[in-house]
Amino acid sequence: MSLVLNGTTGITNLPSINSGQIGGRRNIVYNGEMKVAQRSTSVTGLGAASGYFTLDRWNMLEPTGNGHTALAGRYTMAQIADGPAGIANCLKISTTTADTSIGANELLFLNQRFEGQDLQQLKKGTASAEQVTVSFYVKGNAAALYVCELFDGDNSRSITQSFAVTTAWNRIELTFAADTSDPLDDDNAVSLYLNIWLHGGSTYTGGTFAVNTWNDQTAANRYAVANRTSIFDSTNRTFFITGVQMEVGSTATDFEHRSFGEELALCQRYYQDTGLYAAGWPIDATSALSGSNFITSMRAAPTMTFVSGFVQYGPGGSGTSSAASFSQVSTTGFLVDITMAGGMTVNTGCTTVLSYTAAAEL
Repeated sequence: MSLVLNGTTGITNLPSINSGQIGGRRNIVYNGEMKVAQRSTSVTGLGAASGYFTLDRWNMLEPTGNGHTALAGRYTMAQIADGPAGIANCLKISTTTADTSIGANELLFLNQRFEGQDLQQLKKGTASAEQVTVSFYVKGNAAALYVCELFDGDNSRSITQSFAVTTAWNRIELTFAADTSDPLDDDNAVSLYLNIWLHGGSTYTGGTFAVNTWNDQTAANRYAVANRTSIFDSTNRTFFITGVQMEVGSTATDFEHRSFGEELALCQRYYQDTGLYAAGWPIDATSALSGSNFITSMRAAPTMTFVSGFVQYGPGGSGTSSAASFSQVSTTGFLVDITMAGGMTVNTGCTTVLSYTAAAEL
């Protein structure tokens, strides 16, 4: 890095800090501070299926099918106010049922998924590919050893490093080597996965753990670090994580705080739990047509789910909606046909109130 000074006006050229950008957003991770929880702040009885359960953008992968084995262990996820200094919230994962006989094809990891078009600054697959640094705060109720993996889904390549957990908050800083092989697609589909491995059977542990080396992904190597921990090795084992950051360069900079409003808007590209209050048009006695734009444009045309509805119509008429069907759904908005028990008059106008979710997750 060079620092060019002008004797009259001061700095005229500061190209980078730690090989990363100076202005704009450094942290590629969304909701790394564990602030936004549109779905729920706490979910129990997990372990039977993968999904986005609590904190936005954080997926728990525990796949069944495709040769994977259903987990015997069970766990809970919760957003709690117990972060390290300067960070209010964290994600807590707690086991409620131990797994004393781990199936070969079992696995569990926390992950975040990234669009290829948001990662072109990594220059992956070129001679000038960048290193990537991942940092996060972790603790648990007992010492543990887990694995952080970057998985290139476009080219089925991965790189891994292990990290230790203690009973006190500790910041983990992992710099991953640059990958000059195989570029990431420049589109809105998932290209890169940040995986925090917490459990794996022999299918994922029977190989050789390659530290900080990009390779074509081999299942047996992914969680093959010696002395690894399974979060299901005992009931009531806990894992806490927050302040997750991924940035270009070889050094972990201070965690980049963003306002709640900005973080929420970033998350709403992928999921919105919201509603509309808008004019509608009765098209017969039992249905009214309305529509709305999304709060922010979504990654792709989302899957819409009706939660509840209410329509006020005529002079003094109103009723609760029992169902709704969505149409012309795009990345920016939709139309909705709201079903009522009856009583509306065609072409008289009405006011519609609707709660819904819209999901365009990776």
